[in-house]
Amino acid sequence: MTGITEVNSLPPHYRCPKCKYVDFTDYGYANGFDLPDKTCPKCGTRLDKDGMDIPFETFLGFNGDKEPDIDLNFSGEYQAKAHKYTEVIFGKGTTFKAGTVGTIADKTAFGYVKKYFEERNIPVSGAEISRLAVGCTGIKRTTGQHPGGIIVVPKGREIYEFTPVQHPADDPNSDIITTHFDYHSIDQNLLKLDILGHDDPTVIRMLQDLTGVDPTKVPLDDKATMSLFSSTDALGVTPEQIKSKVGSYGVPEFGTKFVRGMLVDTKPTTFDELIRISGLSHGTDVWLNNAADLIKEGTVTLKEAICCRDDIMIYLIKKGLDPNKAFKIMESVRKGKVAKGKEKNWPEYQEMMREHDVPEWYIKSCEKIKYMFPKAHAAAYVTNAFRIAWFKVHIPKAYYSAFFSIRAADNFDASCMILGEEKVKNKMKEIDMKGNTATKKEQDMYAVLELVLEMYERGLKFLPIDLYKSHYKNFLVEDEGIRPPFSSIAGFGPIAAESLYNAAKEEDFMSIDEIRIRAKLGDSTIDLLREFGVLDGMQESNQISLFG
Repeated sequence: MTGITEVNSLPPHYRCPKCKYVDFTDYGYANGFDLPDKTCPKCGTRLDKDGMDIPFETFLGFNGDKEPDIDLNFSGEYQAKAHKYTEVIFGKGTTFKAGTVGTIADKTAFGYVKKYFEERNIPVSGAEISRLAVGCTGIKRTTGQHPGGIIVVPKGREIYEFTPVQHPADDPNSDIITTHFDYHSIDQNLLKLDILGHDDPTVIRMLQDLTGVDPTKVPLDDKATMSLFSSTDALGVTPEQIKSKVGSYGVPEFGTKFVRGMLVDTKPTTFDELIRISGLSHGTDVWLNNAADLIKEGTVTLKEAICCRDDIMIYLIKKGLDPNKAFKIMESVRKGKVAKGKEKNWPEYQEMMREHDVPEWYIKSCEKIKYMFPKAHAAAYVTNAFRIAWFKVHIPKAYYSAFFSIRAADNFDASCMILGEEKVKNKMKEIDMKGNTATKKEQDMYAVLELVLEMYERGLKFLPIDLYKSHYKNFLVEDEGIRPPFSSIAGFGPIAAESLYNAAKEEDFMSIDEIRIRAKLGDSTIDLLREFGVLDGMQESNQISLFG
């Protein structure tokens, strides 16, 4: 083997992540790590397992001139603690919640103007209403706060050098301090951390607690898990049984009807393709009327399509474009500047790409994109999704318990879900018949019903809700099946559920009246327990009749 050269000056996707070498004489500079056996020719590192082809330059730019996009995903239960901890890291008075400014949308502005003239019985043309509405669009309506944004002020500087601060929505009683200016106005001057709350880390932690399996040790090339995204075989069911050609119900990123359709169209077989699908599903005008059509026509494969923003820079560098120019083209496309006609250098960029044999379909694809997902985000989300999917395949009882406890908590209705497969199918038919008239609540419930049906078809079952064995909010794994909590009963509130659980743990109840008193439950809540047979065999009162 010849031509092994140290190339630290090359972008990271050309370098072995371990030894920093690559043989580009034998395999071709433009191919990067597209090697036959996916192995570094110098040190033998498996390149399909070490790294996901995410150049660091997409984070800060080649010259460190890009504002970094730092997202940290925490369990929703710990988001507030994580926000508070930024004060410990950076020092008190250096971190602030990122403020937002709510403005009047174009349709709202049109309504305001129209109503103004109607109330005064002034005749006006539609064109004049539209003209006046333009002047109202974008005016400040209210202020708020970014759900996870934290602005960090450098030490030695004051926040007032950059922005005033205020309470969100101008509420002086709030103990939260936000930046007065919309964070977009100051993000080039100050660092913003996105400390977001997600369900995925909560689910993964619960799965670890239930099974003792370390999720970080889950193999990301497990064949059975990978097959979920193209068939139902690993679940031991047929597509007809669960009404889906793929087995990704309840898998984050891949469980919605829209993304399941993408899976059917693309039939992914590698982790890289899953990342690409995640990028496509999060982008705007990246899949529909763009990559979907190109793949359907046979112009490109999923691997060749533009899926994440990093793909553009990597592809253009491989085509021989100057890395800085490739970076600028990527930034312009992913922000939607090209699609909106706001990139004045686009004719120059087009010519440059044509000079380097970039195909016309690629240029046209760039011109349609309004927003692109970063590959690092897609990789993080898909990694968690794959770990959760592994439990779905290999330890299903734990998976369904965690899903129903955390992701389905607001849409689980025991009356149509825990009483057998027929009840589930009937409820699904009922919602299907409503079509577009189904409520948002029913549509959300339908997604849970799909997973409940799948669970039944896999031979698992729910156990009865039990006064002493059920938890107040978590579904419990038992040898015979999954035990639903009190909160799975529609109308049984979280406070009542926890109160009953705690009272039952103290000591056994002698009567239904004692449950009322000790758990502080009303008659309607007691009736719900009766309906599910939880109180069967219990006497109403402790009173003993002398004349019975």
